[in-house]
Amino acid sequence: MSKNVRLSEDAYERLAAHKGEDETFSEVVLRLAGERSLLELAGILSDEEADALRDAVDERRERRHDELEELADEMGDA
Repeated sequence: MSKNVRLSEDAYERLAAHKGEDETFSEVVLRLAGERSLLELAGILSDEEADALRDAVDERRERRHDELEELADEMGDA
């Protein structure tokens, strides 16, 4: 499904200035509006940074799991 959007000449020119050769106007709007594809994120972290981030996420998940288990035990004792 598509929608028509009316732009001023100035707005169109600004949007067109951000448009890549192989990019549609819809893709430009999504990119500028903050929509990101996973492909755009590929490679922004070094291997070391990616490992550190993965470790931090795993650690947080483990802590959260432990907190939920503790809460469930407390609720079971009540």
